[in-house]
Amino acid sequence: MNMCDNESLQNLESRVAFQEAAIDQLSDTIARQELELDKMTRMIHHLTQRIKEFSEGQPLSDNNQPPPHY
Repeated sequence: MNMCDNESLQNLESRVAFQEAAIDQLSDTIARQELELDKMTRMIHHLTQRIKEFSEGQPLSDNNQPPPHY
């Protein structure tokens, strides 16, 4: 292997390593965003149910009742 081939091979190995690191970082970001989206979806579902209960005139659950001094 001559010097030019060796440099080309090292350059390619370096680029592959960089791309693998970038892919890992993107994968971590996507996984984190998926967890956040799941959490937000559950929150939206819960809030939608609360709004529906409120609009139907149903009392709020006991843990959300205002304190007695109100």
